[in-house]
Amino acid sequence: MHPIIYDVAVSADGFIAGPDADVSAFPHAGAIVDDYMARLATYAVALMGRATYEFGYEFGLEPGANPYPHMRAIVVSSTLSLPNDAQVEIWHDLSGLQALCETADGPIYLCGGGKLASAVAATGQLTCLRMKRAPIVLGGGTPLFAGLPSSHILSLVEQRDYGDGLLFQDFRFS
Repeated sequence: MHPIIYDVAVSADGFIAGPDADVSAFPHAGAIVDDYMARLATYAVALMGRATYEFGYEFGLEPGANPYPHMRAIVVSSTLSLPNDAQVEIWHDLSGLQALCETADGPIYLCGGGKLASAVAATGQLTCLRMKRAPIVLGGGTPLFAGLPSSHILSLVEQRDYGDGLLFQDFRFS
């Protein structure tokens, strides 16, 4: 059984992107990013919502292309249309999540967004929360969890201080 790991940058006020999906205030280089890239190489499946997938279009991602070519990529959306030769799968709901955990070639990277993270947490199958905490206040935008229907107890497994207010925290869901 492979874990589902929500590995995400987050502001001090709990947002993974600012208004209009702005992520420019988050660090894009340095040791915290290098460590994230090393973790990224260990994931076998990328699971994302439609808005997260379409965010890649702003950076040249073509519709249907896989933003993580070394991973199987799944976009959860009931409205996204992609070309027939798409390199990503579309799931209309999370009914295949348990089977994915059982059959994936390795850990599953939940890369966003906040609504999908809440939906996965609500199934009880979200295993880990890995936060790259930045010393910024965005004041709005995409929350870490949007509409989470219940509270969850987390256990801190690891914490690293990168200096200048940058902090990595690895939690397990109980």
